[in-house]
Amino acid sequence: MRHFTPITGRKIRIAIVGCGRISKNHFGAIEQHAAHLELAAVCDIDAAVMATHAEQYRVPGYRDIADMLAKETIDLVVLCTPSGIHPDQAVMAAKLGVNVMTEKPMATRWHDGQRMVKACDDAGVRLFVVKQNRRNTTLQLLKRAVEEKRFGKIHLVNLNVFWTRPQSYYDQGGWRGTWEFDGGAFMNQASHYVDLLDWLIGPVEKVQSMMSTTRDIEVEDTGVLNVKWRNGALGSMSVTMLTYPQNLEGSITILGEKGTVRIGGVAVNDIQLWQFDKAMDYDDTLKTANYETTSVYGFGHPLYYNNVVETMRGLAEPETDGREGLKSLELLIAAYLAARDGKTVSLPLDL
Repeated sequence: MRHFTPITGRKIRIAIVGCGRISKNHFGAIEQHAAHLELAAVCDIDAAVMATHAEQYRVPGYRDIADMLAKETIDLVVLCTPSGIHPDQAVMAAKLGVNVMTEKPMATRWHDGQRMVKACDDAGVRLFVVKQNRRNTTLQLLKRAVEEKRFGKIHLVNLNVFWTRPQSYYDQGGWRGTWEFDGGAFMNQASHYVDLLDWLIGPVEKVQSMMSTTRDIEVEDTGVLNVKWRNGALGSMSVTMLTYPQNLEGSITILGEKGTVRIGGVAVNDIQLWQFDKAMDYDDTLKTANYETTSVYGFGHPLYYNNVVETMRGLAEPETDGREGLKSLELLIAAYLAARDGKTVSLPLDL
């Protein structure tokens, strides 16, 4: 593994590949970090979309990532492309010495995720996997409470993602709702909530799952998980994209021997219950931690970029690198295997 070389004394040159739905969060985050980041190029296979963004941001535009990487000097490439394309694009960038940030999920196949990590390791470049929900103020408080063991033994955990994605959403692009490029409700829309299973509670021991499909797509739009963690906690997760008429809830509830917490709202943005046997000084900040949101993405991208900038400067380690991204990908693959085979799947995967 080659050693990563920090970038100092100048702005970090960044390029966005894929100017669709999620890219606006990245353009906004780059603008907020303009003191350290310089948007160097944009890339999209749709000529009109590419031209619009190139003109708006006054940067060169490309329809092919290989062409862009060959002609531009890029320090960090941001992959906002369909999930199934991430691996080949990440490996290509890494071999050219370009650092990689990829939107979730990092890949749709387990071996592809591992391939991305190895390529970046071998090239001595960073691989960042976007998990911006971890930066939400509500979840930061919950993470602190778990790390301080305020719950005591955690008995039961429940997550709900009750959102809506009409058929018109899936019809926006031929890649949506496919196994190859997208993944279903768990892998795409609810993947940040799957991430919480490991990040908050710890390593998962085994998973059971059932899934169903109502929309005209290949993948699941509804599903349920049963989870057992290595620490003995049990839990469940219910996900659907069929809620009528709009997004209803993105929540997590943790029941422990010394504490009970429920964070709800449309995207874990509202602390609705926060009870522990012993009070702490930061319990008074709960009201300011709650935030109104019209977006299920929350406001975490600019906060996520803080760590990316510091890591690229050599001042920090990545909060969510490729190996951290593999944890939720492994859980997702386990859930799909469990649903397909009607079996309990144990972790780590032996694939």
